[in-house]
Amino acid sequence: MARVQSFAPVIGERPRILILGSMPGVASLEAVQYYAHPRNVFWPIMGEIFYIDASADYAQRIAQISQQPVVLWDTLKSCYRPGSLDSAITRDSVEANAIPELLEEFTEIKAVACNGATSANYFRKLVLPRIPPAIELLQMPSTSPANAGMNFDQKLAAWRPLLEFID
Repeated sequence: MARVQSFAPVIGERPRILILGSMPGVASLEAVQYYAHPRNVFWPIMGEIFYIDASADYAQRIAQISQQPVVLWDTLKSCYRPGSLDSAITRDSVEANAIPELLEEFTEIKAVACNGATSANYFRKLVLPRIPPAIELLQMPSTSPANAGMNFDQKLAAWRPLLEFID
């Protein structure tokens, strides 16, 4: 079983929100793209919230999200995980990304939006004790196709409150 690594952060303009996945899945790792699985609704949700063309090619989506006040990253820097399911992450293998250092550099970030429960749980365990208490933690519903308990409209409604953190 190979150790998987997350990607570098995508840093937008004057970021106010840090959006964290847990660890890229197999489709994303193979494509070297955030949220590459065709049934993951992350990009369509970002399209609705930030007026990004979710049907554009990846480079264009990244250019568009980079103009928004967000940072895209993952809670975990690396871990052992066979396949794509967060439940398959080997818990004692996890290493967190340098999120406290990122928050020190971008002091205007007021909210951390974790894409799913696994991202939020690892964030609480590995990162939260090391960051300022003024930052709000939001556990968002996962945009993954594995989260079949919510439809697109329900997920979008849950993600819309991110707009409250933008000036």
